[in-house]
This record gives sequence, C-alpha cells and structure tokens, in this order.
Amino acid sequence: MAAFTPPSPVQFTPAQPISATVQIVVDAIYERITSGTYGADERLPSERNLAVDLGVARNTVREALDVLETNSLIRRRAGSGSFVNPQSMNASPKTDSDIAANSSPLDLQVVRGILEPDMVRMAVMNMPPREIEALGETLSEMETVRTDADRFVRLEEEFYEKVAAGTGNPLIIGCYALVIDACRQSFRAAHLRRHLTPDRIQSYQKRYNSLFNAIAARDTESAVEFIKLHLIEEQRQLLQDN
Repeated sequence: MAAFTPPSPVQFTPAQPISATVQIVVDAIYERITSGTYGADERLPSERNLAVDLGVARNTVREALDVLETNSLIRRRAGSGSFVNPQSMNASPKTDSDIAANSSPLDLQVVRGILEPDMVRMAVMNMPPREIEALGETLSEMETVRTDADRFVRLEEEFYEKVAAGTGNPLIIGCYALVIDACRQSFRAAHLRRHLTPDRIQSYQKRYNSLFNAIAARDTESAVEFIKLHLIEEQRQLLQDN
C-alpha cells in the first residue's frame, strides 16, 4: 500500500477540541469527498477499512466522522454506515473569521482559560532576551494610556501576541491569533466600552507590569498565577455584565 500523504489542513467546527491526527483524517476524507472519490450519497468505507487505509486507530476515524457529520458533510444511518451528503460536494468549510464571529463571550473565556496559562508558562521558559525587551517596550506604551480604551486594547493585544510568539510554538501562535480575532468581535468592543474605565486601565497596567516582571525574572509560578487571577477577574466582570 502506498504511503499516505496528508492533505493541506482544512478548518472545520468540531463539537470539541480534536487532536492533530484526527484533523489529518478529517482533511483526508474531506478531500476525497470534494474530489469525487466518494460521490454524492455514496457510502463511505467502514471505520475499520478507513483506519487501515489511513494508518490510524478506529477511534481516530470515529472522531473524524463526528466532525464531518457536525459540519453536515456526511450523514449516518444506524446499521448502514456513513454517507456523503450531496450538498457537501461544493461545501465551503468555515473560515477562522467565521469561527471567531460565532464564538460567544463565554466560549472565548473558556478557550483563554485553557490556553493562556500554558502559553505564559512556555513564554517564561522560551522567550529570548530580545523578545522580553520588546515586550517591555509594549508595556511602557501601555503605561502611558490614561483614558483611551481603544488604544489600550490595541496595545494589550500586542502584548499578548508577543507573549504567544515567545513560546516559539507556531500552533500556539496560530491558536492565539484566532483568540485575538474573537476578542475583536462587536460583543467584546461593547463590553470594553462599558468596563474599561480609567481606574480599570490603571489596575490592568499594574497587573501587566507584574506579569512582565515575572516573565523577565523567569518566574514561572508567579507568571502563571497572575494570568489565572486575571482570567478569573475578567470572567467575573463578564458574568456581572450578563
């Protein structure tokens, strides 16, 4: 059997986070559907056969089929198998912008709670001195803001983007770019207009100063503790807003 070459990754909306291996299987089956290898209303190979063909476990295939079903590319019939939906032949998978636009404030906070503590931990360990210096320059600009909420938010995003870049992990950088995109949606802007007062800007400046000092000192524990407390405070404000 010829070696399997993964296709270019395609963005779908899974019911829950998926592994890189599941994403590869999703992409492979999607490519076969759009190329006509699996035709409209055609029954897909069994999970066992797909697993052998793609060199993965059956559970991986099952998770990939869940994603394809969630995105209406296939349908399942109990006892019969999985079939290609005719409309999926010209299906356009959801883009990153679509995902960001359809994410609720709570969705955003959940993802930040999962991603940011480990992102900060990796940045403390991996960020080169020159990037720490650049992070300090962004912080210095943030500390000049008094009442301009929009400018503070732009600098806050730049600060987080530099922390993400400091991890040296391109997947974390890409994931956090999507988080920033979600932060820029209209609900976030409205929330900030109500809550990012001059006093709160000053409070945030002190917090980011503490985070920067922890990163610069390579103090992982303090940096992670800061970001967790910061996320708890932001979640509290979100719940009050609702």
